[in-house]
Amino acid sequence: METKLASSSTEFYIEEKAEPPSHRIFPVNTQTLTFIQNNFPTATISEWNDWRWQIKNSFTTIEALSKFLKLTDKEVFLKETHLPLRITPYYASLLNNDQNIGPLRKTVVPVSDELLLGNGEENDPLHEHADNKVKCIVHRYPDRVLFLVTGFCSTYCRYCTRTHMVSQSEKQHSSKKDWDEALQYIKEHQEVRDVLISGGDPLTLSDDRIEYLLSNLRSIDHVEIIRIGTKVPAVLPQRITVELVEILKKYHPLFISIHITHPEELTEEMKFACNRLADAGIPLGSQTVLLKDINDSTNIYKKLSHEMLKVRIRPYYLYQCDPIPGSAHFRTPVSKGLEIIKGVRGFTSGYAIPHYVIDAPGGGGKIPLLPDYYKGKDNAGNVVLENYEGNKYKYPDYI
Repeated sequence: METKLASSSTEFYIEEKAEPPSHRIFPVNTQTLTFIQNNFPTATISEWNDWRWQIKNSFTTIEALSKFLKLTDKEVFLKETHLPLRITPYYASLLNNDQNIGPLRKTVVPVSDELLLGNGEENDPLHEHADNKVKCIVHRYPDRVLFLVTGFCSTYCRYCTRTHMVSQSEKQHSSKKDWDEALQYIKEHQEVRDVLISGGDPLTLSDDRIEYLLSNLRSIDHVEIIRIGTKVPAVLPQRITVELVEILKKYHPLFISIHITHPEELTEEMKFACNRLADAGIPLGSQTVLLKDINDSTNIYKKLSHEMLKVRIRPYYLYQCDPIPGSAHFRTPVSKGLEIIKGVRGFTSGYAIPHYVIDAPGGGGKIPLLPDYYKGKDNAGNVVLENYEGNKYKYPDYI
């Protein structure tokens, strides 16, 4: 196979002549290209676009980060923390290289605030352990289960709900024995029609293991849909290979929920990866955590939702940040989430508006919150409604 480097003012890519034209291009944005030249000068573009190379060369220490980031006093503290440090070279290329810290950097570079324990914070705030029926399975809702297939992520978000799971010396993927026990549990519980595969990040598994997992789930008659929760398209888009997509599309109906934080994540690379998934007929939804001074404004969220829709990602959940230890600097008042929903509803298309939810501490599950548009009834029995502009309207209720 002949491989040559091609370039333009907007992207760098590899052309592999033995592949069909639609498979040839994986873009590299210009900011990232400069980062490669400055920090990985011996790496080829082919190596850079290899997801395994990205994981192997990830930044896992503050010392490594300090070679390309001008760290603040709060950032140069990592001696003990509840969560390991790991950032892919690709995602590192999107971080600001000065002390005017941008939104993405705040989500993945640890700061001393993580050592402050706030009110109500705990390691497993959602009490998933209480619903952990067999290893790898959390069965909280009647007709669906959470299948935790790995404790590994290619990049660790500092506000991660499952710090208790991914903090165990970077625990690797679960064993086949553990998976088989979980699969047997699903087989024995015919009420389970929906399986959400999560972790850690399932798309850091090898193609063979993903195929094993999906084929065994799809062989269970009462499993109607399979979902995968991942942040890979945002932090490791190179993982969305042609080969991976060929595997995924064999097991429809398959849905993918993508963890997206900020419009700056939607680079040419991420857009390419998401379009590749959507072109395979995979419905894409977003899961965004509301984060203080990162995405907690109506304008930022509206821009994010518009950018997602352009690559066929349906805004699905806007999560209130879970109270894990050291998360107070990430969490907003609940009123901020309601303000954002009120600020987008009516001012953009319905497809761009997510469900704002709190995953209730103590294991109560996801509880949706909405601004108060229902104002009760008048003396004539009409329902009184308030629209996005604050105007009141009456609806003749059924009698």
